[in-house]
Amino acid sequence: MRIAFQGEIGAFSEEAARVMYPAGDRVPMPSMEAVFEAVEQGNTERGVIPIDNSLFGSVHINYDLLRSHQVSIVGELRLRIRHCLMAMPGATLEGITRVQSHPQALGQCREYLKFHLSHAETVPAYDTAGAAKLVAAKGDPHRAAIAPERAADEYGLEVLAANIESHSQNYTRFLALAQQESARQIVFEEGRPARTSIVFAPRANVPGALFKCLAVFFLRDLDLLKVESRPLVGQPGKYIFYLDVDGGVRDPVVQQALRHLSEISAELRVLGSYNQGSSSD
Repeated sequence: MRIAFQGEIGAFSEEAARVMYPAGDRVPMPSMEAVFEAVEQGNTERGVIPIDNSLFGSVHINYDLLRSHQVSIVGELRLRIRHCLMAMPGATLEGITRVQSHPQALGQCREYLKFHLSHAETVPAYDTAGAAKLVAAKGDPHRAAIAPERAADEYGLEVLAANIESHSQNYTRFLALAQQESARQIVFEEGRPARTSIVFAPRANVPGALFKCLAVFFLRDLDLLKVESRPLVGQPGKYIFYLDVDGGVRDPVVQQALRHLSEISAELRVLGSYNQGSSSD
């Protein structure tokens, strides 16, 4: 099985793909959209994407891509994120003048950067492991990257500081994607709770419209695990909503709620129904 992920070898997305599919062949992609396209077009059997982080919030681009591509969510994983500051062998913390990493990683380490590297410029990069690869390619001892420890080994860098994230409970939730047809063949694991992800747009942008949509779950004692809003492109002032519901789409109560929601919404799509993932350290 081929699993697409965004970034370079050594990235957290690759680690998530390895944990979710230990026997899979991991395929790096240059962008999040390339991951979606690889899965949608059948070039890879799975894709693994980050969707939210416990310190820095949601990865909004992936919510937008979930709506615009014909793929299904088939699994999830919460991965413990440990960031390391790395540079060329022999570099010193005092000599670092430039730190680069993915914007999410920079945000997750802002306390460390503030107190230990306030003199250094922070520069966003396309990927954590990609930042490490760039630092190694430049060979400049004044440059550093924030990346997983494995990236230091992969690109011949030296770890100057480990576990520099702002909080020890730093987890990123990753989703596994599959083509819609193959997703229908996946069997739920018995004894594990399920989650159903949907996207919908209320029928009218009037007071109480969102309340009525959410009430279809409240009336049936269904727990909402997450609610995320995104602007409706081309319609200023209007929004679409992403929901994670506690329960599988085969549950009759969940089916009733979705039928009710379809009657009062302008758009409704089930993005996936899958076993809730465990946490991995």
